[in-house]
Amino acid sequence: MIFSRSKISDVIIIKPQIILDERGYFFECFKKQSLDEFIGGKINFVQENESFSSKGVLRGLHYQLDPFSQSKLVRVVQGSILDIAVDIRKSSPTYGEYISKELNDINKTQLFIPKGFAHGFIVLSESAIVSYKVDNYYDPNYESGVLWNDTDLNIDWKIKADEVILSEKDKNLSPLAKIINPF
Repeated sequence: MIFSRSKISDVIIIKPQIILDERGYFFECFKKQSLDEFIGGKINFVQENESFSSKGVLRGLHYQLDPFSQSKLVRVVQGSILDIAVDIRKSSPTYGEYISKELNDINKTQLFIPKGFAHGFIVLSESAIVSYKVDNYYDPNYESGVLWNDTDLNIDWKIKADEVILSEKDKNLSPLAKIINPF
């Protein structure tokens, strides 16, 4: 695996070394020791989630409040998404900035998103299966989020706004400037 830091250095881009032959392919999609060494700490993933979504589905921008805040390791099993991580740490020099990265089943690139970030993605292909590991358990009483089309963030989702498919919950999230910031 090849680890690199994104423009927000706490968000890590992970590219696998894919071995191809006449049978297909093989790659390591997670190696705890390598991730721990690169980030200079220990991550203990306790839950893995998977979602299936159709083109235009936007999930996010979500995060969990303490004591259930989560770091995530995100990858695409099938299809293509635009993955977004927004720095919501008020004390951070990159507060309000975001990372945008296409993840798909061809490049097999992953993102490690630490605690203190809101996360979301939009499906660019006809459908997508997204899998992500988290280092804390989900609790619906501690979930929160940032409005996907917050004009202060000005995220380019690579799709027309009238083609975006949102849950009712995600339609009613607040802009970043109005969230109660736990970080």
